[in-house]
Amino acid sequence: MSERSHYPPGTPCWVDVLAADPESELSFYAGLFGWDFIGPGPMANTGGKYFVAQVRGRDVAGISSAPPNQRHGPGFWNTYVSVENVEESCETAARGGGSILLAPFDALPAGRMAVVSDPAGAAFALWEPKERVGAQLVNEPSAWAMSALLTPDVEGAKEFYRALFGWKWEIFAAGATRATLCRLPGYVGGEPEQPVPRDVVGVMIESAADAKIPPHWSVDFWIDDVDASAARAAQGGARLLAPPHDAAGFRRCVLADPAGAAFTISRVARS
Repeated sequence: MSERSHYPPGTPCWVDVLAADPESELSFYAGLFGWDFIGPGPMANTGGKYFVAQVRGRDVAGISSAPPNQRHGPGFWNTYVSVENVEESCETAARGGGSILLAPFDALPAGRMAVVSDPAGAAFALWEPKERVGAQLVNEPSAWAMSALLTPDVEGAKEFYRALFGWKWEIFAAGATRATLCRLPGYVGGEPEQPVPRDVVGVMIESAADAKIPPHWSVDFWIDDVDASAARAAQGGARLLAPPHDAAGFRRCVLADPAGAAFTISRVARS
């Protein structure tokens, strides 16, 4: 199931990193993941540039210019969720207490999108696909695996995302790790050997109300060797926010790329 050509509505489908100077990010991610790039292509409404990262000729992620009003801050990774109609989804999000950060607009020929935030302030994109349905390769080394919501209001998030995407919930506990699985009934994704149900589309982790890190959607990429990749990333200008460690059956590391965009790399822990 690592190759994808369809994402049902309500399924996270794409990720991209936004930075003031997207071209400066290319060598870092090429060195870390072995990504090739196509582009740049123009960005609707901003005059910026957009590059598409590929593995074996298949789209895996984007590298984009940050919006003009955010080009003086750190970069950040963004998660997109597939929807049937962006306008209708924006209306549902607003009724549920979310905010419309970027009103619907065309990003043709790829699709139509908007950027919203949930009631706690975690931002994400809504994606109405045209030519680009989403990532063509997931759940393998050097590809995106899953996004996770860090929020102080788990119960509020459950209601918001249930109304918006139809997600249901299941508690997941492994050792000291406790999280909530976001499930989309009827969806079949993931990999057959994974330790969670294959209709899981995301993870929600509760943060303290006074946490220094604001609510956000983080992104995780699979990698063959977490320790070696963390060392290579540091040599390429990344900061290690959480050095390689074992957690919930995974070996993982939290990084910030040279533009300051945080993400994680992981692999199933070796027995």
